Amino acid sequence: MEEFLNIEIEIVEVLLIVTLVAMVARRIKLPYTVALVLAGLLIALQNELRIELTPELVLALFLPPLVFEAAFHLRLGQLRANLTPILTLAIPGVLLSTALVGILLSLFGILPLPAALLFGALIAATDPVAVIAVFRAVGAPKQLTVLVEGESLFNDGTAIVVFHIMLAYVLEGTLSPLEGVVDFFIVSLGGVAIGLILGYGTAELIARIDDYLIEITLTTVAAYGSYLIAESFHMSGVLAVVMAGLVIGNVGPRGMSPTTRIVLINFWEYLAFLANSFVFILIGMNVEYDELLQFAGSALVA
Repeated sequence: MEEFLNIEIEIVEVLLIVTLVAMVARRIKLPYTVALVLAGLLIALQNELRIELTPELVLALFLPPLVFEAAFHLRLGQLRANLTPILTLAIPGVLLSTALVGILLSLFGILPLPAALLFGALIAATDPVAVIAVFRAVGAPKQLTVLVEGESLFNDGTAIVVFHIMLAYVLEGTLSPLEGVVDFFIVSLGGVAIGLILGYGTAELIARIDDYLIEITLTTVAAYGSYLIAESFHMSGVLAVVMAGLVIGNVGPRGMSPTTRIVLINFWEYLAFLANSFVFILIGMNVEYDELLQFAGSALVA
C-alpha cells in the first residue's frame, strides 16, 4: 500500500512540475519539450524523483495517444494533396538517413556497420512538437505544417520497423537484405490493415451511439487496441494507430453530435499533452550524468 502511495505521490509531483514548466516555457518562449527535458535534468540532480523510463512504458502507454491524436486531426484531403512528398520523406527519407548515419559512424570507426545502422534507425525519426510550435508562432503556411505532421506520423512507423529489423540482424546476424525488405512490407502493411479494420469498425459504432462518454471510450480502445493487436501479431503498432486515427478522425465525426466532437477533440488534445509531457520530463530524469559527459561528443554529432 505504501509503495502504491509513493508512486501516486510521484505522479502528482510530476504533473505539478509539468504545469509549472508549461507556464514558464510559454512566458519565456522556450520550446516546451526542451524545457521539460531541462526540468527533468534538474530533478535528476536532486535524486528526489526516480521514475524509470522503459521502452515498454513509452511504446505501450505513451505512444498510442500521441500518434492517435496527431492522426485524428489530419484531414484526408490534405493528406492526399501532399501524399507524395510525405511518403518520400517518411520512407526513402528515413531509410536514407539511417544509411548515411550508419555508414559515416562506421567509416569513422565509432561503431561497426550493423550497430551503426541500428543507431541510424534509432535517430532517423524526428519529433515535430517543437517545430510545429514554432510554425504556429510565426504563422507558417498550413501546407508546411501538414507536411511535417504527416511525415512525422509515417516516419515513426518506418523507423520502428527498420530498427527492429536491424536489431534482429545485430543480435542474430542472419538477416539478408531481401528478408529485410520483405519483413518491412509485411510488418508495415499488416499494421495498416489492422488499423483500417479497427478504425472503420469504431467509426461505425460511433455513428450508432449518441453518448459522448461511450464514444470517447471507444476511441481510447481503438487507439490502444490497434497498437496492442498489431504488436501481438508482430506487425507495426505505430502504423496501426496512425490508420485508426486517420479513419476515426475523418469518418467518425460524420456520426457525432457537435458536443461529442468538441469533447472528443479536447480529450485527445489533453491526453496527448499529458503523454508528451511525461515522455520528455522522464527523458531528463533518467539521464545518467556520468554517461552524458562521457558521450557528449557523440550526442552532439547525432
